[in-house]
Amino acid sequence: MSFNKKINKIKFISIWIFIVPFLAVNACLILTTQFHSLISPEFRIHSPFPYIDGGVSISRTARYYPAYLIFKPAMFLTSFFLIRYWTYNKELIQSFSKNHKYLNKFLLFGISSAIALAVHSLFLGIKFDNDLYKLFRRVVMLSFIILEVVAQAYLVATLYSIKGKIKGFLNEKYLKAKLFLVSTLIIVAVISIPLISLPGNKFLKHALEWDYFLAVILFYLLTFFMWKKNK
Repeated sequence: MSFNKKINKIKFISIWIFIVPFLAVNACLILTTQFHSLISPEFRIHSPFPYIDGGVSISRTARYYPAYLIFKPAMFLTSFFLIRYWTYNKELIQSFSKNHKYLNKFLLFGISSAIALAVHSLFLGIKFDNDLYKLFRRVVMLSFIILEVVAQAYLVATLYSIKGKIKGFLNEKYLKAKLFLVSTLIIVAVISIPLISLPGNKFLKHALEWDYFLAVILFYLLTFFMWKKNK
């Protein structure tokens, strides 16, 4: 397969990794906050804009009927797209550096993050009043975030290391934007650990969750614009 075809496959899959979860999560938000006739009274939410006010968590908007009918299929589809994305990137990098030192690292972390997302989606909405089960769900979600950011960091480092070889296919300003984005995600994650571990600050935690989610999938939108069209 030619290099251009590999780039086109990555561009195609990356835009859907951004669109599918973005639409799904916000559709669940709109459904649970605006269409109260479709939601049981105890599950209705009044939160105008959780990206700022933190009035509700993402999982709270998605784990009840009928919202999970949107959320779960979308996350399973996103997990599949993520596996393909990281596989396609491995194939692309191998075209220029067959045994790159980060090749298997970003592939391992990327696919592991996709599996964690699928597991989290599978158990979302299942009621089981057990502290160990609740801890398991939190660990899985946290694992997805950590694995995803690590995979993104390794991929950016890999692209920078072969930048000279691929500069004809690359919009470098978007690669720099990805570097800035991943660096910010890492810094925010480190700073947020004490905040998340301490009780209270519910609204701040929820707002952080929504904004962090948006930043993580923004990485894939930047991927779409980073690679140039066929020449």
